[in-house]
Amino acid sequence: MSLTSDPPIDPPAAKEAESDAGPDELTVVPVRHPWRWVAIAVTAVLLAQFLNGLITNPGWEWDVFAQFFTAPTILKAVWITLQLTFYGTAIGFALGIVLAFMRLSASGFLRTVAYGYIWAFRSIPLIVQLLFWFNLAYLYKEVTFGIPFGPGFFAFDTMNLVGAMSAAVLGLALHQAAYAAEIVRGGVLAVGSGQLEAAAALGIPKFRQLRRIVLPQAMRSILPNAANEIISLFKGTSIVSVMAIGELFYQVQVVYGRNGRVVPLLMVATVWYILLTTVLSVLQHYVERHYAKGAVR
Repeated sequence: MSLTSDPPIDPPAAKEAESDAGPDELTVVPVRHPWRWVAIAVTAVLLAQFLNGLITNPGWEWDVFAQFFTAPTILKAVWITLQLTFYGTAIGFALGIVLAFMRLSASGFLRTVAYGYIWAFRSIPLIVQLLFWFNLAYLYKEVTFGIPFGPGFFAFDTMNLVGAMSAAVLGLALHQAAYAAEIVRGGVLAVGSGQLEAAAALGIPKFRQLRRIVLPQAMRSILPNAANEIISLFKGTSIVSVMAIGELFYQVQVVYGRNGRVVPLLMVATVWYILLTTVLSVLQHYVERHYAKGAVR
């Protein structure tokens, strides 16, 4: 009796046979990600523990939180915080646009002045600027309007002219302008110079070039950074508490200084900051979507 065996399979022929096999005959093995599931499980456990601590830990004192969250003094403080943010943003970005175009100017003098302003206000801490404006009457008893280096026509007493709220708005706005100028300048520089050359060749006036060509495209680069600055300013208004202005954080400090409920009052401020920041983020999304019309993604 003779034993016969199948002839050896040539490796290239085997590969060719596998390639000829239909999709139903192939075994598809999904890629395994065991460590991904481990990371998900660990994260889920930590998150569950954190939420459980928020709910069950009596130290949070949620009843005190609910009592003060919509208290009239807190709501008034939130309104003051919104006012500081609005005026600081409006004045800061208006001045920042002027400074940005001064830095883009062909005049060396204007570029130098704008750069000097931005350098100074980004270098000096905000709290120092606020205290300087708050104590302006110490340096200048009155502000006189008239001919430069000549006679004055009328004057204002700085003690009554610059109060705590005015000093806070002035300090926040001038500080914000330095950062807004660089944000706007970066957005304008992101627009291709060829488009301006084409617009100039068509005889479009420069102001219309800026309004209809440059700014709509620059806004796509400006908005994300500008929104970050506005949100930072909104939270940064807490620094004016050094001037005894009744914004949100200062008022929370006053309340827990009286009743000793530090943690729940800090949570009141935290939740208000989170809610209002979320609203600003939603507005940012819709404004960005408006200026993204026609853009290639």
